[in-house]
Amino acid sequence: MVAPPDNAPPDNDVLWARSVHYSHSGSPGLIGVSVGVRQGEVLALTGPRGSGKTTLLRCLSGHLVPEQGEIWFNSVPVHTMGALARERLRRDRFGWIGPDPQLLPELKVWENAALPLLISGASHRSAKAAACEWLDRLDIGAFARKRPGALTRAESQRVALARALVKEPAIVFADEPTAPLHRAERALLLRTLTTAARSHGITVLLATHEEEGAAVADRRVELLDGRPAAAAVSGALAVNGVGGPSDETPEGQAACSLSA
Repeated sequence: MVAPPDNAPPDNDVLWARSVHYSHSGSPGLIGVSVGVRQGEVLALTGPRGSGKTTLLRCLSGHLVPEQGEIWFNSVPVHTMGALARERLRRDRFGWIGPDPQLLPELKVWENAALPLLISGASHRSAKAAACEWLDRLDIGAFARKRPGALTRAESQRVALARALVKEPAIVFADEPTAPLHRAERALLLRTLTTAARSHGITVLLATHEEEGAAVADRRVELLDGRPAAAAVSGALAVNGVGGPSDETPEGQAACSLSA
């Protein structure tokens, strides 16, 4: 299904979402969130734990289907795709790194890093070369032939980052990737991620509750209670009768339409 021209996303946004709603077992997870991201941009999604950052990343990446709203990748409507099409999109165009490296213990380090290429049918030789190149950039190339059990948590997380970048995807979704790391390792991971993004034109959506993570981004969007922070604060003020626009005014009606 293709939206009418006046509803189509902006041409300069590689990823664009409008009024996304999602709930977890009836409990609101996202309430009317809209966001646009340009190619090569590093966008930080900030906010406290439970604010909806992970849910938004999972909707934008096609892991979850929003109950309402639209999500477009390069003018293709992700929200209308079937499960197999979304799986192919994640495999071919997206990279993902979370707080847990989730490495396969039976595979060598380079095989873990090369996994997206191997799954997509790349030759063993080319997949290994690409994986080892990224492992070298992350100063972990010496561990390429070891098993994950021989690595520290920080080293394992660098392998996970290499795996997310190995196909040079259009977008990397990074969900609190530095959460388990010490300060020096967090700085290294963030520096490598942002440098790779800018040198290869990769868009990054970084969910973080840490200021040092948000500081590396070109722009940030703050979430609170599943909605943009400004809308959440405005709604709370209106509920408490403090400073919020009246529902009877055009401004009040617009505010309600954003968060409903």
